[in-house]
Amino acid sequence: MSFKLEKKAVVHYLLLFIGAAILSFGLYNVHSRTSITEGGVLGMSLLLQHWFRISPSISCFIMDMTCYAIGFKLMGKEFLKSAITASVSFSLTYRLWEHTGYMLPDLSALPLAAAIVGAMFVGVGAGIVVLEGGASGGDDALALIISRAAKCRIARAYLVTDLTVLALSLTYIPWSKMVYCLVTVTLSSFVIDCIQRVFERLGRKPAHMTGAA
Repeated sequence: MSFKLEKKAVVHYLLLFIGAAILSFGLYNVHSRTSITEGGVLGMSLLLQHWFRISPSISCFIMDMTCYAIGFKLMGKEFLKSAITASVSFSLTYRLWEHTGYMLPDLSALPLAAAIVGAMFVGVGAGIVVLEGGASGGDDALALIISRAAKCRIARAYLVTDLTVLALSLTYIPWSKMVYCLVTVTLSSFVIDCIQRVFERLGRKPAHMTGAA
């Protein structure tokens, strides 16, 4: 019995690491080079910086910690353990990619291709992390909270928060750039939903719906 529990825990934390590594790889190799961004906490921090001159270093931290605190209260210590694991894994692997250098072609001149490729990495990486009950940042935690509270699929929670932030961002970002961001958030949400369906077919119920990892 203890062996089965240990094996389950190893698989759980391994999946968190793999998901965080895929997410950081996409953000470093695609998003950071092409300036195509997601919605969520990052998008909101840029909005606050533009209109209220609040530095993202302050607003991101406050929003991330608020989301983690609410997530801990709603889902308990298992969420916090998984979130810390995913966050640390994301930071370490992102640092690794910085040392290895870019491993994908620069898609800056092909924004639509960048939006699609970036969405695939975000969808697969974030999908694995959140379905294992973890969060690599406030965006993931917020999606988990909404999904758990509203009893909706995690992809829908992601899409609602991202589209809300992007809609607000239209107050300062032109449509010519926003359209690619819309492609990214819509496609990444679709991929996250596909990941959830794969988990379910494998008999692995999403951790955020069970309240345990």
